Amino acid sequence: MKKGLGRGLDSLFGEYEEEKAPAEVKVETKVEQVVVNEPKEIEIGLIDRNPDQPRKNFDEDALNELAESIKSFGVVQPIIVQENNGRYIIIAGERRWRAARIAGLKKIPCLVREYTKQEVSEIAIIENLQREDLNPIESARAIKNLIEQYHLTQDEVADKIGKSRPAVANTIRLLTLPEAIINLVETNKISAGHARALLALESSVKQKEVALQIIEKGLSVRETERLIHNINQGTKLSATKRPEKSVELKEFENQIKRTLLTKVQIKGNDNKGKIIIEYYNKEDLNRIYDVLNNKR
Repeated sequence: MKKGLGRGLDSLFGEYEEEKAPAEVKVETKVEQVVVNEPKEIEIGLIDRNPDQPRKNFDEDALNELAESIKSFGVVQPIIVQENNGRYIIIAGERRWRAARIAGLKKIPCLVREYTKQEVSEIAIIENLQREDLNPIESARAIKNLIEQYHLTQDEVADKIGKSRPAVANTIRLLTLPEAIINLVETNKISAGHARALLALESSVKQKEVALQIIEKGLSVRETERLIHNINQGTKLSATKRPEKSVELKEFENQIKRTLLTKVQIKGNDNKGKIIIEYYNKEDLNRIYDVLNNKR
């Protein structure tokens, strides 16, 4: 395994050095000098994107701007590819490859390299992180996949991608949020800072409630942290004090929990309120549906 990937990608785009044969080796026939690091023009149609590329979203306007630049100046920096059954797979530079296709180029300069599958995954993450191309959720999924697929510790991943272990841990924790909040981060409706603040709330219901307040009121991360601190200290989201549930209502809530085998909340009193039943996936929802319809 190559060390120091986390220090950057400069080595991938450095000067191209010629490979020289040892002086003591005698060659009887004329051999062409091979330049292993020299970029070569490869037909765009022979190049495939990396299916494990962590970046899923590419800004169309930015791609079109880059395409216009490529039309004028060409592809200034080669992309990095690896041979794959007579074709080539992109290791780094998918954005340039996409823009080159938009610009109508038939060929693109490439550096052909050989890496292990793990190194390919690491380089893809590093390139995107250093260029800040990934949204926080893409980063979290890519790092989590690296840990799970190659059985790495958070410390090992942190060293490889040049991040601190707490930064890696906090990034992965974003994936524990409800899917609705993950979607808000992916669509830039709330920031990663907001999302990390929401992790301090144990209830997914409260997390969603606060997320809506962030959007509706335009709360900053600091204001969100203060709000969550107050909630955790016992302050209600609403200034109106809610009446306590009666003993009978609490017992009824527990009875529903035991019947449905899931988290249930009754908000209100004996006269008026609402029942919140939580489910965690489609199968869980179908199970609850069957219970409520006496199909057990």
